[in-house]
Amino acid sequence: MSEMVAATVDIANNQKHDATADARLAAIVDSSFDAIISKDLTSIITSWNLAAERMFGYTAEEAVGQSILMLIPDHLKSEETEIISKVRGGHRVASYETTRRRKDGVLISVSLTVSPIKNANGEIVGASKIARDISAAKESERRIRLLMREVNHRVKNQFAVILSMVRETSKRSTDPLEFEELIRARIMALSRSHDLLVTSEWAGASLFDLIQEHLKPFGREEQILLSGPVLTLQSNAVQNLGMAFHELGTNSSKYGALGSEDGQVKITWTISSGAQESGAQDLGAKDFGTNSVAASGGRDFQLCWTETSTPRPDDKADESARKGFGTVVLQRVAPQSLGGSAQLERSPGRLSWRLNAPLASIIVPQAGVDADDDAAPGFGR
Repeated sequence: MSEMVAATVDIANNQKHDATADARLAAIVDSSFDAIISKDLTSIITSWNLAAERMFGYTAEEAVGQSILMLIPDHLKSEETEIISKVRGGHRVASYETTRRRKDGVLISVSLTVSPIKNANGEIVGASKIARDISAAKESERRIRLLMREVNHRVKNQFAVILSMVRETSKRSTDPLEFEELIRARIMALSRSHDLLVTSEWAGASLFDLIQEHLKPFGREEQILLSGPVLTLQSNAVQNLGMAFHELGTNSSKYGALGSEDGQVKITWTISSGAQESGAQDLGAKDFGTNSVAASGGRDFQLCWTETSTPRPDDKADESARKGFGTVVLQRVAPQSLGGSAQLERSPGRLSWRLNAPLASIIVPQAGVDADDDAAPGFGR
């Protein structure tokens, strides 16, 4: 009699233990961030946790009793046949990446792991599937690949620019120390433009930020005035306008407004309708790793750099010496690389550089261009 009582107690304890284990397992399944789905050997869904509802959009009431094929795109339905075949053989399907369809029809990238389910007799009666949404990771990988391709393109472009700088600067410099100083300054200018693009993941850069970045090394911020709409420049424009601003700033600090207390630099940019034919020929822009964009109909981008200062007695003597690499950048390289044209005018105490180019070659395609032509914030304020 006592043995029967003991056996009854053991059975009750085992049942209680099993019930506790089942409840714990159910709680783990319900609280999981991964979709946990069970199905029988005919691919009919038998259980569906809360994460599966969030991931695929079906409630448990909608999913249980339906075929798992409702989640599988048509071109991948053969996967299910292979999975069931492996499960019947008692094999676990190692984690692999694939695509599944949500209730709303959206395809998502998932990582799947499938394991056989056995009954109390050890017979395989179905499969347990764990799915993890990896769409964000896949998108991140895609962006990284695109960025690496862009970086590779830009690095090659920078090499071409540097080689051209070395060649053109060497033609106009006989002093090795002067040559070294000019090359270093120009490479640092390229680096400043590059930093702006890297910060934005090559999405472009603000025109105001570009001007500020290239003129900051020369100081005298209170003598620089900026005026124009807010624009986001595409990477080609960032590079070529950056080179132009560096050359203008360098020239101004040596001979013009940024080299005197009473000088003033005014930079204005506007957008106008009805672009005019530039007639520019691609004579040297290709040396700088850029593509010329033909000027045609549409809106124009117009920028004007005007600086004034007290004329120096040796201004006329300096005129010929100042027609160097900077002049090539301002009159040929920058405008032609942007599919436009430019005018550079010098006179005692005054320098003016005007650029006209198709707006499409200046701004990123998504950028708004209807901003008011209000003055941009003062450079040093």
